[in-house]
Amino acid sequence: MASSSLTGRNRALFSVSTLLLCFLLCISEQSNAQSSPVFACDVTGNPSLAGFRFCNTGLNIKSRVTDLVGRLTLEEKIVFLGSKAIGVSRLGIPAYNWWSEALHGVSDLGSGTSFSGQVPGATSFPQVILTAASYNVSLFQAIGKVVSTEARAMYNVGSAGLTFWSPNVNIFRDPRWGRGQETPGEDPELSSKYAVAYVRGLQETDGGDPNRLKVAACCKHYTAYDVDNWKDVHRFTFNAVVNQQDMADTFQPPFKSCVVDGNVASVMCSYNQVNGKPTCADPDLLSGVIRGQWKLNGYIVSDCDSVDVLYTNQHYVKTKGEAVAKSILAGLDLNCDHFTGEHAMEAVKAGLVNETAIDKAISNNFATLMRLGFFDGDPKKQPYGGLGPKDVCTADNQELARDAARQGIVMLKNSAGSLPLSPSAIKTLAVIGPNANATLTMLGNYHGKPCKYTTPLQGLAETVSSTYQPGCSNVACPEPDIGSAAALAASADAVVLVMGADQSIEQEDLDRLDLYLPGKQQELVTQVAKAAKGPVVLVIMSGGGFDITFAKNDEKITSIMWVGYPGQAGGLAIADVIFGRHNPSGNLPMTWYAQSYVEKVPMTNMNMRPDKSNGYPGRTYRFYTGETVYAFGDGLSYTNFSHQILKAPNLISLDLDDSHACRSSECQSVDAIGPHCDNAVGGGLNFEVQLKVRNVGDREGSHTLFLFTTPPEVHGSPRKHLLGFEKIRLGEKEETVLRFKVNVCKDLSVVDEIGKRKVALGHHLLHVGSLKHSLTISVS
Repeated sequence: MASSSLTGRNRALFSVSTLLLCFLLCISEQSNAQSSPVFACDVTGNPSLAGFRFCNTGLNIKSRVTDLVGRLTLEEKIVFLGSKAIGVSRLGIPAYNWWSEALHGVSDLGSGTSFSGQVPGATSFPQVILTAASYNVSLFQAIGKVVSTEARAMYNVGSAGLTFWSPNVNIFRDPRWGRGQETPGEDPELSSKYAVAYVRGLQETDGGDPNRLKVAACCKHYTAYDVDNWKDVHRFTFNAVVNQQDMADTFQPPFKSCVVDGNVASVMCSYNQVNGKPTCADPDLLSGVIRGQWKLNGYIVSDCDSVDVLYTNQHYVKTKGEAVAKSILAGLDLNCDHFTGEHAMEAVKAGLVNETAIDKAISNNFATLMRLGFFDGDPKKQPYGGLGPKDVCTADNQELARDAARQGIVMLKNSAGSLPLSPSAIKTLAVIGPNANATLTMLGNYHGKPCKYTTPLQGLAETVSSTYQPGCSNVACPEPDIGSAAALAASADAVVLVMGADQSIEQEDLDRLDLYLPGKQQELVTQVAKAAKGPVVLVIMSGGGFDITFAKNDEKITSIMWVGYPGQAGGLAIADVIFGRHNPSGNLPMTWYAQSYVEKVPMTNMNMRPDKSNGYPGRTYRFYTGETVYAFGDGLSYTNFSHQILKAPNLISLDLDDSHACRSSECQSVDAIGPHCDNAVGGGLNFEVQLKVRNVGDREGSHTLFLFTTPPEVHGSPRKHLLGFEKIRLGEKEETVLRFKVNVCKDLSVVDEIGKRKVALGHHLLHVGSLKHSLTISVS
């Protein structure tokens, strides 16, 4: 019967189905082939590799590297000087792409990482500047740990590498810098703490072995790099003229902390020159400092094609071979991109660099890969081998992204009784502004593909009935629709204006020219506030600060919040703060200047300290002498905290040798090294500051306690300097005691004019909130 046999039509369908099934199986096989991690020493697949010492996991890394390098021809060695290493099949070494990024989540910006059907996205955390505003060191490390877990999971399915060129720890020296958003802010102490914690989160294995890496981090861009594209000045050709004092106490500390305290696996040298030398060709900066003084356990990589830049753009050398030779001899191990690989042989044949120098460079690269387990065989049989797509975009990871944004959000203004808004009292909410329904904007730069987006509008609308009017077609806001926006504001119980910037205003290769809100945003904000009948909340989404004096002084604008670029869950976090589900606790990690500042201070002046002779006001809260719109560390809460200094010394006496010159003559300072730094009389070389903190308000809240110092006015010392900070959470009326350990020679020293640390003698002031405690350092 027909029902028990194939008709011609059924046979045709069967044939098509069979072909389709075969096609899908073939695609699946190809997909599976592509979804395997790359690794060397596949002894199972090629048993002959077991005879190579570099595949013997029982040997130490140095022995394995020596064996591997000794087996390579010069041509093969040169392959491993570039970021896209093609591999050596005869030794079982596959191609490897070094360039992956993980600034605030796994990114596909680097060519070593891609998103696909298996892993379509990864958790996108707030841009770094907002995370830094949380001042929560444990949060910095927790984010790093999640990012490294997702990175390993993606590596295991062939979607990512193991070497991630993050974090960016440059100092946010000038508010116009387009990449300031990528950094932890303007303070060396905060930047150092962030750098170490994030690096540890990325790198540390569950076993805690410092010679093993979960993924390899990279601190960039070394050094004094913070001008991208301003007026007629470009990062490829900019020569940063930096004195020894500023180099030692502002630009270098985060990098030193990365290497010395964080044990980072890599440092990236920058495009710019410092005092006439390209950083990637400066032996003092690379071999002398990073590898010599700081003892880097890892590799030094160039910013992408910096070696080409020093030849093509800076004309620092006459030939391409010379560019390669100078950088390798300076201490560069790996060139991002292809320039070094293309011209290294030319440099060798010209006698500009020898094979021994190349051996040294690639040895550092191989040692890093060995610490990652790349030469240990099948990753599935190693730690983290069980990670996969199920471990990316987990509910916990996405909740951490939301919490990170909440912790970083900074409340800058809050008129009495304005925020938090009551969900029961607000029947209609007007949500207005070019960033009110933002998606991609919330991520900032160096982002990947997020798990999902929740825009500010969506987040607010989840709580109360909300109506939306963009007001501007984009953040450039050339012609605002003030009429529609004002009418909406007049009809609503409350207004939330979401304004600010995006990557068309500030980003890599794009610095700002002024500090005003873009286009006619100010006009829109002012007119909407004027028309509003209820509270008006101004939300600024940006990396850098703005001169919003107009809003600060406008009584109709009842609250102001800065939300950075808050990541994939930004809308949820903003709503959590506005409706009081989260008590804001963020503090600004950078100064917000008035427009007058940038009108008289060129970006290209690298000096941190003020100069009275020409009216130069200095930079950052540590040295700036002018007025600010909002200060470093500003941030309000829905509760209040009181402080009390319980314990701190009044006098510390350094015990100098009898032969010390300062025993017989007046000195302003003494060296911060020497026997006197091991022995002190009175308060002791190491002392403790005990502080009582009490939540005197009527609701639970988190609070960052800042301990600042003001040293004596010697050696151009800072006006104020962050000694330490601690974030705590206190319930209503709860109190606690915090203890800061202070080392006199390390923590109370200043840097002199030639870059040497000195203990300033005389009166120091310790600051905690509005409290001040006088401390005298003398010699005996």
